Amino acid sequence: MDCLNPVQVSATDMDTATLKSEFGKDITFWGGSVDPQVTLARGTPDEVRAEARRRIGDLKPGGGFVFASIHNMQAHVPVENILALWEALDEAGTYGG
Repeated sequence: MDCLNPVQVSATDMDTATLKSEFGKDITFWGGSVDPQVTLARGTPDEVRAEARRRIGDLKPGGGFVFASIHNMQAHVPVENILALWEALDEAGTYGG
């Protein structure tokens, strides 16, 4: 296995810090940017940014993280939350910079 997709952060035993610690040197994590059912759908933009920053902090170090939504974003997700997710990613920068 080369990649874990999705990183369903709300599922049992899917803590991003633990996953990275245990398997980060061996596989790439795809998804896991924010919980789409709770935080993205019903959280505030500040809550979205905070969770996205946490997930990036957990999964980005050393490479092997594809920042993506766990699932397709549904129509009821507030635009402000999608923008907050993008802002957190933009703030984190790239691996090279």
